[in-house]
Amino acid sequence: MELMTFICPKHPTVWDGNGFSECFEHMVLGFGVNVVSIIMIVVLGLSGRNARTSTRIAQKRHSEKVFLHLVPASGAFLPLYDITLLLKRALQGQSTVYHEWFFKCSQFSVWTTIMLFSKCDIWFFIFYHRILCFWWIAKPILGIPHLQTMFSSLKVVRNFKESCSFVLDVVFVIYLNIGRVIRESSSNRKCGSLEDSLISCNLEIEDDLGDSGNTCSYWHTLTFKSINSVMDRGVLKQLDFEDLIQLPIDLNPSTCHSTLQCCWVAEQRKNFSHPSLFRAVCCAYGRPYFRLGLLKVLNDCIGFLGPLLLNKLITFLQQGSSNFEGYIFAISLGLISIFKSFLDTQYTFHLSKLKLKLRSSIMMSIYQKCLHVSLAERSKFSEGEIQTFMSVDADRTVNLCNSFHDMWSLPLQIGVALYLLYTQVKFAFVSGIAITVLLIPVNRWIATLIASATEKMMKQKDERVRRAGELLKNIRTLKMYGWDLLFTNWLMETRSMEVKYLSTRKYLDAWCVFFWATTPTLFSLFTFGVFTLMGNTLDAATVFTCLALFNTLISPLNSFPWVINGLIDALISTRRLSSFLSCSEHSSESVQIAGSSSTLLNIDQPDFIFQRNAVVFRDACCCWSKSNEGQSSVLNQITLNLSKGFLVVVIGEVGSGKSSLLNSILGEMQLTHGSIRSFGSIAYVPQVPWILSGTIRDNILLGKDYHAERYKEVLQTCALDVDISQMLGGDLAYVGEKGVNISGGQRARLALARAVYHGSDIFLLDDVLSAVDAQVAHWILYNCIQGPLMDKSTRVICTHNIQAISSADMIVIMEKGHMKWVGSLSEFSVSPYSTISSKKELKISSPVVRQENGRSTSAKAEENIQEENGVNISGKAQESIEIEMRKEGKVELSVYKNYAAFSGWPIAIAICISAVLMQASRNGNDLWLSHWVDNIKGNHHTMYSTSFYLVILCVFCISNSLLTLVRAFSFAFGGLRAAVQVHNKLLNKLVNAPVHFFNQTPSGRILNRLSSDLYTIDDSLPFILNILLANFIGLMGIAIVLTYVQVLFLLLLLPLLYIYSKLQFYYRSTSRELRRLDSVSRSPIYASFTEALDGSSTIRAFKAEEIFMAKFTENVSVYQQTSYSEITASLWLSLRLQLLAAFVISFVAVMAIIGSHGSFLVSFGTPGLVGLALSYAAPMVSLLSSFLSSFTETEKEMVSVERVLQYMDVPQEELQGRQFVEADWPFQGQIEFQHVTLRYMPSSPAALHDVTFTIAGGTQVGIVGRTGAGKSSVVNALFRLSPICGGFILVDGINVADVAIRDLRSHFGVVPQSPFLFEGTLRDNLDPSRVTSDAKIWHALEKCHIKEEVETAGGLDSLVKEAGSTFSVGQRQLLCLARAFLKSSKVLCLDECTASVDTQTASVLQSAISSECKGMTVITIAHRISTVLNMNNILVLDQGILVEQGNPQVLLQEESSRFSCFAKASTM
Repeated sequence: MELMTFICPKHPTVWDGNGFSECFEHMVLGFGVNVVSIIMIVVLGLSGRNARTSTRIAQKRHSEKVFLHLVPASGAFLPLYDITLLLKRALQGQSTVYHEWFFKCSQFSVWTTIMLFSKCDIWFFIFYHRILCFWWIAKPILGIPHLQTMFSSLKVVRNFKESCSFVLDVVFVIYLNIGRVIRESSSNRKCGSLEDSLISCNLEIEDDLGDSGNTCSYWHTLTFKSINSVMDRGVLKQLDFEDLIQLPIDLNPSTCHSTLQCCWVAEQRKNFSHPSLFRAVCCAYGRPYFRLGLLKVLNDCIGFLGPLLLNKLITFLQQGSSNFEGYIFAISLGLISIFKSFLDTQYTFHLSKLKLKLRSSIMMSIYQKCLHVSLAERSKFSEGEIQTFMSVDADRTVNLCNSFHDMWSLPLQIGVALYLLYTQVKFAFVSGIAITVLLIPVNRWIATLIASATEKMMKQKDERVRRAGELLKNIRTLKMYGWDLLFTNWLMETRSMEVKYLSTRKYLDAWCVFFWATTPTLFSLFTFGVFTLMGNTLDAATVFTCLALFNTLISPLNSFPWVINGLIDALISTRRLSSFLSCSEHSSESVQIAGSSSTLLNIDQPDFIFQRNAVVFRDACCCWSKSNEGQSSVLNQITLNLSKGFLVVVIGEVGSGKSSLLNSILGEMQLTHGSIRSFGSIAYVPQVPWILSGTIRDNILLGKDYHAERYKEVLQTCALDVDISQMLGGDLAYVGEKGVNISGGQRARLALARAVYHGSDIFLLDDVLSAVDAQVAHWILYNCIQGPLMDKSTRVICTHNIQAISSADMIVIMEKGHMKWVGSLSEFSVSPYSTISSKKELKISSPVVRQENGRSTSAKAEENIQEENGVNISGKAQESIEIEMRKEGKVELSVYKNYAAFSGWPIAIAICISAVLMQASRNGNDLWLSHWVDNIKGNHHTMYSTSFYLVILCVFCISNSLLTLVRAFSFAFGGLRAAVQVHNKLLNKLVNAPVHFFNQTPSGRILNRLSSDLYTIDDSLPFILNILLANFIGLMGIAIVLTYVQVLFLLLLLPLLYIYSKLQFYYRSTSRELRRLDSVSRSPIYASFTEALDGSSTIRAFKAEEIFMAKFTENVSVYQQTSYSEITASLWLSLRLQLLAAFVISFVAVMAIIGSHGSFLVSFGTPGLVGLALSYAAPMVSLLSSFLSSFTETEKEMVSVERVLQYMDVPQEELQGRQFVEADWPFQGQIEFQHVTLRYMPSSPAALHDVTFTIAGGTQVGIVGRTGAGKSSVVNALFRLSPICGGFILVDGINVADVAIRDLRSHFGVVPQSPFLFEGTLRDNLDPSRVTSDAKIWHALEKCHIKEEVETAGGLDSLVKEAGSTFSVGQRQLLCLARAFLKSSKVLCLDECTASVDTQTASVLQSAISSECKGMTVITIAHRISTVLNMNNILVLDQGILVEQGNPQVLLQEESSRFSCFAKASTM
């Protein structure tokens, strides 16, 4: 005490009644703070020297040299001047106080120490250290009381010196933090920098990307520093998946899936009949979710402290008290904001992690179920439904996490807010709340209308996407038919209906926006109006506390109905998923027994009965779904023994049940009666080959180990070695989805090679020979199916191939689901059913066959195939799938301009003007309120009456409402206009694109533009743009009002804007890349899911479920990683923005307290204006975050516009023609090819090379050749599907290149290689233009032998399912042929139109073609030699060269002719 009396002889030690004593300010807040500063600098200097070897020496930049000399020198000069004055006074004998000496000397010492240490090599380590940066922020704040005391003395010179000293401190701290940001961001630092001014960071290099939540310190987790390394890379380069944060162990998809799966299995045991996914989810994740609820309670309660502290602060300002409480309130307001920032972000982070766990576990459960559920069981759900489970229901179920906590949290928030409002304005709050509550049913009613419109819109959208998918999938065929415009018009009709409901929804949304935006002004008008009319007096504390409370109230009130909707949707989705996940799974057992007939097969005694058989049927009846059990089964009373090692050939007419027989062995059908048993492993090749996206090797191995010798042998036996040797990349060449870039024959052989490589006991081959030419079919049959790799196994093959039938050990004849006949080949040849194999086929080349035996023919076929080794295949097979382009960097300004142009520039300008005026009226409303409360003192009204203030308030309210309405509706109109324009232009560009564009671009990629990207442009982009504009204008309004209230805010505004702009740039660079990676990582999930759906029966047959599950797990893991990184990045930003806003609140509050003492020359506002400023500063937390997130989100959504614009620049077909043709052209049908050369790509070999031939009008010509010889290329050239690069083509003397392309195609008839039926009525499929009579249609169907099946299906008005799945492949080909007969054209092209029908039907059809097409020019591409024997002429192609032509009968007589070799191969 004596020491303190000595130092402070005339002053109180701490408090002088009005504030801190001068002695306390000098010794504690001055000297003490300066001594701590010096100690910190010295300690950091010493520790920096010890760490010098591991710390790089940083060179000073020019600005840093100037700053570290100029500012400390200026800072040292001021106290040195004061010390000189004190010394002078002491020498003159005047009294001086010791505390002033201590203070001034310590100030001088601090700046001198800074200058000395700035000369050291380790200056960077000292001055940019986190501790010093934090301390230097606190130092000026601690100096504020001293500054306040100085200003109260009104000594101008002294005040000026102290102000300069304070400003130097502030400048020093700002420069240190900004300098640190700039230096570290430019030197590719490994640790966060922009946030260092708020949350500091060590400068140690953190190379390890796996800095996840498991290894980080709690502080790192709290501040999301694990994302720093990712964001550093995001600024410098385009991010890749390896740059992302490593996934925490608890987010690993396998771990998440096993957690949910255990609970689901337990739930199924407890409730076998009706298991609930919801209960399983609660069991798996209930406890951590409950713990999060406790955190939310704390967070919600802390949220109400802000308005209460605001009330205390404004009351303090109104009372004009000068005690210390005001500083406590001001600092508490800032600290509460900081604390809530951490609570908010941590709750969101842990909730997001829980949602990621749930999402991955549900997605994997759905995928696993798809792999294990049989086709019959799966038929209860459509393919679209199952895809919806993955894409929609999974997300809705995950939203349970939000909805359940909100269900109790929102009512709690509403209740507390209402109580606090009551304490402020008593029952007057009821009027304001009444308006809000009255608007809730209105909003609810509008929401119901929106939901109804959305449901209808989504139905139309689904239909449009389905039609778009159909259009893209069959674009080649549609162009050949000339139906592309017809389909486009149908699609546009659906789109117009979709837009109709979209516009309803958008205009209703506009009303919702109007009510939501005008609610705050209506609330203030009604609440304060009623409060004053009740005789109460308004004051600033009451007004702005109420406004703050209402801001916390409005969001829960508006969102509560949506929470209930979300909860209902989620519960519905969990029920839907429960029904799917509870489906019985495909049994891996080799024994199937129908429940009703278990006595038919005694499993205990099968060994001696079944030891010689591979497959045993006992009175088996099968159907495709349980719902069909009461109806006739697809397979009826099949009793059959298939012996081990036999080649079993299953034959029968189209639709007789051949494929169903194979599926029943696989266990894919519902066994309703009897039993089926198989012995050993099974390999399966379906009728439509299932091809994976990936390399050829991946397709063959299907997860098995690679053995080079066996692999090579398999390729040779399946005749794939020649094809693969010609492909770019060999067997590592990439195959697109469903094998889009390889031929049909190659797809079939690839699927066969997969089966052969796996080397199973039983091979089930469904029509594998129909897609290949005669020579290749011969080679496969004798070297593969009957070769050393398969001859020890049981082979069951469904086929119409005569060579296979003649090689069979057993023949099974199917007819309408019954087994009509079974026996050996010798028994078959003398049976009445031998006519099925068409003896005519055996007679086609009798003179030749008699001279050659089977062995020599086989040798010749082998020779023909071997000698082609090393020759290029056609360009089509070499077309590669282009990698999807991913833009780098920010979205270009041109994209925004294009979108504005689509919506219309006048609309865009009107939207901006109305938004500015709307914000101005809102700010005017609030300023008028603050003016009102400042002019009321007790019961005394200055100048104007209460009614006057209320009228002005009404004017502001009405103008705000009108401007809001204008903005909302103009935005809705502009968004709709843009949506319509974008769709129409995109569709037009795509439909007019050439076929090679579709060959090179997967249909899924294009469909993505027409579905998800277009949906974004339709719906979410206008919505988020609206929010962005509102946030931007709102921020501008806040900045202007804060500047008006406190001029000093301008000093803060500049560094704030700089930090904010750097933050948003730093974040946006990464978030943009993360969003793009998220889109890229999502695609493989849905692609692999669709692939697994298509090929689930094949996957089960090969027992490859685990391999595909592992691949899917890997895809989900990458998706989890991108989502986790994206969430962490957004919360990193959110935390820093909230801390920034907390700093603004603290600054405004502290400055208001300082200004209230009247000691500053500049006024910091009246209580009303300060209340307004604080009520504006409080929402900055959400508004800053919302602006940046909406800006980032807008940029993300703009990626959709960017992606759509990419496809508006695709190459276009030359639609216009120079030559007009009459309606009945061609008149004769004469076709001339003159030196025609065709390439599918400039770099690929010629698919047709200098081909010249003439086809006389009215003749029938067959084109034969190996797979890839160029047969289909002739048709492509004729139809101008691919432009020829040399020569010309004449039809009746007219060059086809001069005819308008759609006119040309509409005058030719065609039956494509892949039969095409679309969803709709059968009549529309046969005659989409509705120009043909029913009688003529029935006549055509009768000619094609399909009339009976059509009548059974329900006639011409029967509905054809998607892709024609109502009919078998063979029946589809017959319907396409009937369609061709209905088109009266002089030129008809038949591309393998009888490949999938039995020989007898094919023979009858050939006769029908001959009779129906008399006088027509018919070009037939065929692998079956019998179909072209009666043609007038034959063209033999080989590698795009016309090697032979002539009459087929003449060519057959020439042993050396190519055609003769084909004929021999086809009969042996």
